[in-house]
Amino acid sequence: MFYSVRVDGTISLFSAEASGPGLADLAGVLCGPGRMAGFGRTAARLSAVVDEPWRAGALARECRRRGVQAQVSAAECGRPLVRTPFRVDLLPLEQRWTRGEEKVLPDGFRLDGAMLRMWALAAGVPQGNGYLLALDPEAPETYERLITALAQLGVPAKVQKGEEALLRVTGRRRLAHVLELIGDAPAGAEPAWPSLVPVVRAV
Repeated sequence: MFYSVRVDGTISLFSAEASGPGLADLAGVLCGPGRMAGFGRTAARLSAVVDEPWRAGALARECRRRGVQAQVSAAECGRPLVRTPFRVDLLPLEQRWTRGEEKVLPDGFRLDGAMLRMWALAAGVPQGNGYLLALDPEAPETYERLITALAQLGVPAKVQKGEEALLRVTGRRRLAHVLELIGDAPAGAEPAWPSLVPVVRAV
């Protein structure tokens, strides 16, 4: 069990602990590398290619907490892949997050702590005095709206310049708020969790 508690002992309204796990939380994976695929108009599945095996395992466990079995395998590129079966109850996610063959951010989309936790598990990493959240390089039209969604959650972020598509959150207070929202790291995920101590990563 993870907890997201304010210094006054209360749980944040938007934290991952504010409500029980639900299918809507899986939208956090779609903020990063996740993709939805439909089977006609009858079912859909979620898949995500991630950088480390532990991420795929952690996402599979989070899917199971929401009543969705997920398998971990290797993608064609050799990186870890987590993928659910086609399910009727995932069809609403597919319908909201895809337009034709493109991934889109749903109208009126709002992040919460549970979604942000899933995003962190899929594609979050500390760097220096900040925290990076990877974006989908094939869905650049989602970037500005995701920045807006983070800002609405009280987590201002900027696109980090470079070859990779990344959002960067900086500042001790903002990182503390991210931790408040997403709760404690699951076992094995600690090196990829936000840190209030500057992190120096090996080049």
